[in-house]
Amino acid sequence: IRSFGGVDILINNAGIGYFGKTVEETSGEDFRQTLETNLFGVFYACHHAIPLMKERGGGYIINISSLAGQNPHAKMAAYNASKFALNGFSEAMMQEVRHDDIKVSYICPGSVNTEFGGDTPTAEKAWQLQPVDIADAVLGLLNLDARALASKIEIRPSRPPKS
Repeated sequence: IRSFGGVDILINNAGIGYFGKTVEETSGEDFRQTLETNLFGVFYACHHAIPLMKERGGGYIINISSLAGQNPHAKMAAYNASKFALNGFSEAMMQEVRHDDIKVSYICPGSVNTEFGGDTPTAEKAWQLQPVDIADAVLGLLNLDARALASKIEIRPSRPPKS
């Protein structure tokens, strides 16, 4: 922070998830770790960045969430809960800091072709979002005029997998 003079942009993109287990099968430790990473990690980063952004006269916080934060699925309750909470946290924080010229947005991507997605069949991977698609959305937010704020972006694969 000293080298660059402060914080202008914070992008929270770290996340974990334990999938394929019911609530009954999910350990308390896995549930806690999911919330610690996906929600509390974002809180701590924002908690420390906001005063630095205020000192500089503004900034931008972008939280990478998930469509799972608005469309729950069985056997991923901890992940769903962490992303629902992240979305609410992002919206509340946006209301708190926008008068300080700090923008807050969150991006809800669908399935992205990364190691996080697990063993997705190859045919489905061709239609998954690519990491560059999310990066392009981030750049789009950062390039908006100062008078504009897109508080939430949903990005889905253009062709969903066949059920």
